[in-house]
Amino acid sequence: MTSTTTNQPKGAKVALVTGAAKRIGRSIALALAQQGWDVIVHYRNSAQDAQATVEDICAFGRRAVAVQCDLNDEAAVKALLPNAMQMLGPISCVVNNASLFSYDCIADFSVAQMDAHMRANLAAPILLAQSLFELTSESGRSVVINLLDQKLFNPNPDFLSYTLSKAALHSATTMLAQALAPRVRVVGVAPGITLVSGEQSVEGFSKAHTLTPLGKSSTPEDVAQAVCFLADAKAVTGTTLIVDGGQHLLPSQRDVMFIAQ
Repeated sequence: MTSTTTNQPKGAKVALVTGAAKRIGRSIALALAQQGWDVIVHYRNSAQDAQATVEDICAFGRRAVAVQCDLNDEAAVKALLPNAMQMLGPISCVVNNASLFSYDCIADFSVAQMDAHMRANLAAPILLAQSLFELTSESGRSVVINLLDQKLFNPNPDFLSYTLSKAALHSATTMLAQALAPRVRVVGVAPGITLVSGEQSVEGFSKAHTLTPLGKSSTPEDVAQAVCFLADAKAVTGTTLIVDGGQHLLPSQRDVMFIAQ
């Protein structure tokens, strides 16, 4: 752990963002800081990037801490929030952003591939929601925000294990909202194609990003804006906000990253 301070100001709001060292997670962490949140920057391997995110949050006048955790390690995940609270104080928001995104289809499906996606994309978010509930007092109010995918509302068979794991997390969002109320709200954010991924070219991404009714899909800033809204939307639970420029309204037999190559 790398912390900026151990003293919690009165009334401070603290959020944990998984996978916050880079990409969308970093944008979410910075946006929350700009909205007055202190942020726990979770990372797995990107220690240097995580520390850079911490420093940028501090530049906004907020507190931050970088915390390493392998989300495949059940014991480590269960200890993540209690350990982080020792650094920044009580946590009232968990953003489950980190996820495994690896290609497979029915032709090369394996139980090992499915298990890896389910551990990272489903089990870890559920364990963190469970932990947040246990650490929230009966009179307290907290929120879990799960990053999902517009593919759940516009399915195709590409990225089979990834999609099934996110579909399970979508269902878990509803069930956890029922099980953990009123102490913990549970909501989802479903982005469209947002950043270059895998073997996609920059040119292919730029083309794919325009294939929506609005002429563009989501940006990291769009996703972060939605997360910030839901973090403070105290009457919203058990639902998912689709942030994709309408990408889910254009059905396709293949993932958009292959169509726009």
